[in-house]
Order: sequence, then structure tokens, then C-alpha cells
Amino acid sequence: MKIKNPGSAEIVRPLSPVLRVLNEFSTLKNLYRQGWLKRSVPEEKCESVADHTLGTALLSLLVAENYHPGTDLLKILRMALIHEAGEVYAGDITPVDGISAEEKHRRELESALRVFDALPQAGEYLALWEEFERTDTLEARIVRQADRLEMALQTLYYEKLGYWDFTEFFDNTEPLMKFPEFQKLFAEIKSLR
Repeated sequence: MKIKNPGSAEIVRPLSPVLRVLNEFSTLKNLYRQGWLKRSVPEEKCESVADHTLGTALLSLLVAENYHPGTDLLKILRMALIHEAGEVYAGDITPVDGISAEEKHRRELESALRVFDALPQAGEYLALWEEFERTDTLEARIVRQADRLEMALQTLYYEKLGYWDFTEFFDNTEPLMKFPEFQKLFAEIKSLR
């Protein structure tokens, strides 16, 4: 079986489940965030889904430790690190792609199932991914808002480089900041425009 990770060497032998999952997630290093590409950010400057995942994980950790002591940090980190599993095979679907929320979720669920299927704890990872999607726990709400706040910081960066007027991104993100600490951090980012 040949496995090709974009930007890396071809792997010929079958991989163990752990290495297979790592290899699949590695494709996110070369999956550029489509919202940026569609708004004139050149590919060589474009944030990848893997870049975004790292930012979301770090931000989730920092917010949880500084504003929500007692939350399950391991759960938050695990959720933040796998929250884009749905994009491994489905790609980065944006609101302007004309795909319904239901169809987007179906495609991403299928991708997450495929990514985790060989692992003994596949059900656990899938449950964490679904929890993030539903956003019905404190940990999921922290990661979801960190996901959006990371985007706002990246938006500021691209706006400062003159790629686009990203007012729509800020306008759409602001109401999603539900916790006071996220509102304050978002306001700080927005004040730098």
C-alpha cells in the first residue's frame, strides 16, 4: 500500500494505526485555509489548517488555565488537537462554498470516522470530535471560542498586510464570543485594526 502525504516522501509499507493517523493529520500542513485564499491571501502566506490547529490548542490551554481553573485540561487539549479531523478528507469547507451545514457535517463526520477507525480508542476520539461539534460542554465551548478567536487574530494579521478588508470576519465573529474573557480578548484584537 502506498501512502502519499503531500509535501513528504511516499510511504510504501503499511503503517501502524498510530503512524497512519499521524500521517493523515500531516496532510493538514498543506491544506490551506480556504477563507483566506478566497480573499486574496497568497498561498505562500496562507495559514494551513495545521497552523490553525496549533493556535487553537495553545489558546484553548491558556484560556482554560487562566480563566477556567478546574476544567479538564487534557480533554481541552485533546479536543483542540483533533477538532479539524473532519477536514483531513473533506477539505476546508467555507460558508461561501454553497454546501449546507448538514452536508458539511456529514462529510466531516465521514472524514473523522475514516481518520480514527483503526485506533482502539476510535470511539473516544470520535466522541470528543462530536462534543466539539455540538459545543454542549464547558470544554467544547472553550475550544470553539478559541477556534474563532485564533481566526480573529489571523484576520488582523492579514488585514495589516493589506490583503483584504476583513470587516465581515470581525462582524461575524464578535457575537460568537460568549465568555467575558473571550469578549475582552476579541475587543483587544479588534482595537488593533
